[in-house]
Amino acid sequence: MMKNRKIVVVVLLIVFLFLGFYFFFGTKKITAIHFETARSHYGFIAKSITASGTIQPLDTVSVGAQVSGVVKTLFVDFNSAVKAGQLLATIDSSIIKAQTEVARSNLLTAVSNFNYQKSNYERQFELFSLEAISKEDFQVAENQYAIAKASVSNTEAQLKISIRNLSYTRIYSPINGIVLNKNVSEGQTIASNFNAPTLFVIAKDLSKMQVRAAVDEADIGAVQSGQRVRFTVDAFPDIPFGGSVDKILLHPSINANVVTYKTLINVDNSSMKLKPGMTANIYIYTEQYSHILLVPSKALNYKPDSLALSQFKISKKQSENPIISKKEREKYKIELGNNSVLKEIRASYRMASVWLKKGDSLIEKRILIGINDDSNVSVIAGLKPEQAVLISAFSALNTNSNTKESASPFMPKMQRRTSGSSRN
Repeated sequence: MMKNRKIVVVVLLIVFLFLGFYFFFGTKKITAIHFETARSHYGFIAKSITASGTIQPLDTVSVGAQVSGVVKTLFVDFNSAVKAGQLLATIDSSIIKAQTEVARSNLLTAVSNFNYQKSNYERQFELFSLEAISKEDFQVAENQYAIAKASVSNTEAQLKISIRNLSYTRIYSPINGIVLNKNVSEGQTIASNFNAPTLFVIAKDLSKMQVRAAVDEADIGAVQSGQRVRFTVDAFPDIPFGGSVDKILLHPSINANVVTYKTLINVDNSSMKLKPGMTANIYIYTEQYSHILLVPSKALNYKPDSLALSQFKISKKQSENPIISKKEREKYKIELGNNSVLKEIRASYRMASVWLKKGDSLIEKRILIGINDDSNVSVIAGLKPEQAVLISAFSALNTNSNTKESASPFMPKMQRRTSGSSRN
């Protein structure tokens, strides 16, 4: 019995020794590193600022009344299409007609008195020439004649005013357009003693609209006339509308210590979907390129870790200032020195580094970058199209036998990933 137990103990000891030898001496840890890469390519990239604003007709006219009275008749309503010279409304003209008749009567009286004073003046002049009357009597006749003449001019002017006021009782459209607003009703009394009340607001052409955007003072420096604009409205959230910056008004608007500048944006409204007063959510593209070399933004953040440094050769940095070709200079208008090395860089351009893999070497590449939209970054110089840049790396830790490549059944596989989703 004791002998059997010794045999079992010896066998177990041999097994444990074998397993220990296998795990500690019979395996080798191999760490494989894999890279996620992306190729440089040509595409569209833009830098934009956001703002909000309201949509208004490009040209509107407020039609008012220059005389007081009761609105007698209205010939148009909201959204009515009108032509230039079309009658819109009439104001009760009975009082003004009476005033016109009074002015005509006053003119007849003034003309009659003028004719009498003229005859009297001519007669007094002849008598004064013959020294038949005194100079004082002649001057009285002369003065009466001048007063009569001035009275005629005054009554003529009063008659013209009355006739003109009579014409103002008929309100006509000054332009072709659409009635946006109607502020009066039939039977309403309007008073124009101090200011002309607005009866109608007419939009000249609703196929051409204008967005009045409030741009923050921190962004206004990048906005210029002619820049492309894209915006949406709540009525059509899935439909983008386009336009261009027309001008920036210099008068600031201050609300709760926030300074904004009104920016006028011209918009084509041929579809007639945009309505006056709609709120627009605006993107102004301050800089954009439709065909420029791009790489993913996260390629700028990749740096080789200690594992990569242990398995790959690291190439030294290239020139701090990459050479920019003549074609690139003409395209991006970069000012260069006499030796074609970048001397002055636009404020939006800066130096950066990306990494390339070539065989068993990792090469750091210095590049000049421009716009970064957090997804892609534009490459001004330093890279060629279709070059693969490293984005991220991950390592796979495998335990393999000395005699075969399959992993030991006693050791699980481990993976350590730094970033990225695709493999190379």
